[in-house]
Amino acid sequence: MDRIELLSPAGDIERLKVTLLYGADAVYIGGQKYSLRANATNFSLEEIKEACDFAHNLNKKVYLTLNIVFHDEDMDGVEEYIKDVVDAGIDAFIVSDPFIISHIKTNYPQVEVHLSTQNSTSNYKTIEYFKNEGIDRVVLAREVHLEDMKEMIEKTGIDIEVFIHGAMCTCFSGRCALSNYVTNRDANRGGCAQVCRFAFKTTEEKDFTMATKDLNLARYIGNIIDAGIKSLKVEGRMRSLYYLATVIGTYREIIDRYYDNTLTDDIMKVLEYRLSRVANREVSTQYLMKEADYTDQYYSGRQELSNQDYLGLITGYEHENKCIVLVERNYFSPKDEIEIFTPAGKIYTYTVDKIYDENMNELEVARHPEQILKLKFDEELPPYSMIRLIKKGTSNEWSI
Repeated sequence: MDRIELLSPAGDIERLKVTLLYGADAVYIGGQKYSLRANATNFSLEEIKEACDFAHNLNKKVYLTLNIVFHDEDMDGVEEYIKDVVDAGIDAFIVSDPFIISHIKTNYPQVEVHLSTQNSTSNYKTIEYFKNEGIDRVVLAREVHLEDMKEMIEKTGIDIEVFIHGAMCTCFSGRCALSNYVTNRDANRGGCAQVCRFAFKTTEEKDFTMATKDLNLARYIGNIIDAGIKSLKVEGRMRSLYYLATVIGTYREIIDRYYDNTLTDDIMKVLEYRLSRVANREVSTQYLMKEADYTDQYYSGRQELSNQDYLGLITGYEHENKCIVLVERNYFSPKDEIEIFTPAGKIYTYTVDKIYDENMNELEVARHPEQILKLKFDEELPPYSMIRLIKKGTSNEWSI
């Protein structure tokens, strides 16, 4: 039986490599034109080709977002750009504009076209219409209930993709004009300033915001798989390497354990805890099982969380000194309990003994982000392995 696709965001080539190595089956990216994440690094044509080559060598796929709301001035050069991206090896385009859909299906029938969530698709009749226009997959509006998803699949037979994790928009499926009005940046052409997360003041001088809590459907992955969904999508092209590695790696384990019938409630609690340690906002299931209401929304202040769990990215191994080499991200010190985790899902619990700089001088503590450090370790680890702090008293919550 084919397993459901785990689809990850990637804002640059390094994030793409990390997400694929940590278990994503496919990655969606933005080019330097026509993408809804204009502030991400995004991919040049040369990087799109590099991304496709890297993914295809792993038997995985790359999708390109081409889903802004097009204005007349955006149309100049778009047909040539699409041709260049197809030549680079892209597997699918994520689009919402009818002309773009028609152009790709007419000229490049070998490339899949996925209907973007920006189209706000919420009923099976709309899906039938776009299926007849040649759409291969529909990314549903984020406001669709699970029971409605089942009906859409039953009545249309088309591949359905749904968001399972990440930031949500206050306006319907992201079609928001707040950014345009307040900052003169067009949210529907890649310039969203996230005005909904601004800290406003009421006339009584109380804090007020319009932001939603983040989406987290980890506990409902089994329900979504059983509904017949084709792809599980994580939001976050602007997120860090650590965030993507943790979220993608955790969902990879949830999916695989569900299929293998080894996802116990105790294991699920551990995996949910891992997800909670990279969250920077409270989470909610939003619309999946019910109508979203005031409990899924922020009203008083930003209420954003932060942590310094991510200690470093492992970049190499010194056989002579038997040391892992890492780039520091956050403060840590001898006697700290840490976890080293690899793209393959292997986890080592480790108590820090001595910390060395790149010249093997011993340090009292690691206190300088981006510093090259070394730790004694008997085993060479694969590229993009990472280190995180275990909070005192929580080691059992991390462990399976």
